[in-house]
Amino acid sequence: MATQLTTTLAAEEQKLLACVHCGLCLEACPTYVLTGDENDSPRGRIYLMRAVEENKLPADSATFKLHIDRCLGCRACEPVCPAGVQYGQLLEASRAELFGPDKQRGFTYRCLRLVLRRVWLHPARLRFAFAVARMFRDSGIARLLVRSKIPRLFSRRFEFALALLDSSSPVSFASDSDADSSKSGATEAEANAQSQASTMLFAGCVGEGLFSRVNKATARVLNVNGFGTSVPKGQVCCGALHAHAGDLDGARMLARCNIEAFDDSVNLPIITNAGGCGAMLATYGHLLSEDPLFAERARKFCSRVRDVSQQLEGVKLKEGSDRQSDTATYDASCHLLYGQHASEAPLKLLRAIPELRLIPLEGAERCCGAAGVYNLLEPHMSQGVLKEKLTHVRETGAAILTTGNPGCQMQIGAGAKLAGMTLRVCHPVELLDESYRRAGLYQEGGGVDH
Repeated sequence: MATQLTTTLAAEEQKLLACVHCGLCLEACPTYVLTGDENDSPRGRIYLMRAVEENKLPADSATFKLHIDRCLGCRACEPVCPAGVQYGQLLEASRAELFGPDKQRGFTYRCLRLVLRRVWLHPARLRFAFAVARMFRDSGIARLLVRSKIPRLFSRRFEFALALLDSSSPVSFASDSDADSSKSGATEAEANAQSQASTMLFAGCVGEGLFSRVNKATARVLNVNGFGTSVPKGQVCCGALHAHAGDLDGARMLARCNIEAFDDSVNLPIITNAGGCGAMLATYGHLLSEDPLFAERARKFCSRVRDVSQQLEGVKLKEGSDRQSDTATYDASCHLLYGQHASEAPLKLLRAIPELRLIPLEGAERCCGAAGVYNLLEPHMSQGVLKEKLTHVRETGAAILTTGNPGCQMQIGAGAKLAGMTLRVCHPVELLDESYRRAGLYQEGGGVDH
């Protein structure tokens, strides 16, 4: 019986046969570097996949589940592979083998399956869940509990989950001397949009649920640089959590909804500000390649997807006000870097802030350990990867860390908070937006077309 894994392996057969076992993927893989176990490397996991395909190893074996679950899915192995193996697609197909309700999984994974199916596929329920999360965050209860250390008595995982939620709170950029001016003028007003939108913003579920400020900042920055913005109704979650967990049917349901929401006929760029969402949207062509009704539409959809930094890369950015008192560093979102191939574009946004002291971060290209909900499913491995990241962040001495994905913002922010580090974590577009505010580039009364 053909499965998603056997089908995907068959499609990659020639590339897999071309593998020269060079080992370049080993040092690129954060989990292999952490454990030194060959089975925790891309090469080792592909051996396990082939063993399952050839019926030499059962898909429900402890070995297969352990090492497939341990993978971050960061895709850092893909650009260094001389054979060009699309490892991310193989990983999702492998996890599809493990997702079904008949599989023997732990309590945490069963809870994930329940939430993905019963909450994430239902927009009204998801909006309610995020509304509750925001109330818990904005009331200060999450922060108070984290500071109290009480959650640690019950579970380190629970403590980190609270720290993640608290780290999604808005970052305060204003110093004491300019706090009043930062709240005046355009703090409640959007930049003037063009009369006809020239871009379409993908809001995202976590993006709109916990980081709506980033969506607003994205629209303002686009607008002030000449791009009108609309936010199509009917859009839903990108499906990344489902695909990474192995629920490919759920991911396809969401993909079809988004293709319908972002009208094919207008052919405008689809802008994202979340590396994970952007990388997922860009794979709809592969995800729906066997769907006769959506295959061609999905391919066209993918060609329109770009990160906000990529959209702005080709224009001369307006400069904002300087930030001479701050130092900042940039950490690359794995899926923005490896999925959307945006390496220099986010840095260009930061360079539009005069006198910003931008300090290079060693290992910026390495995963922070967030990987969707990996940090809650595999806390030990995630914390090991995060520890290395925080060590390099400390070495920069930066007051601000910018990164282009909400999951990374929360992961690094939570880790820094629990480690006692004073660090403000934000999206590059937030920092540029705040610089534009200080420079007085925004006008009252504008808006974004919804």
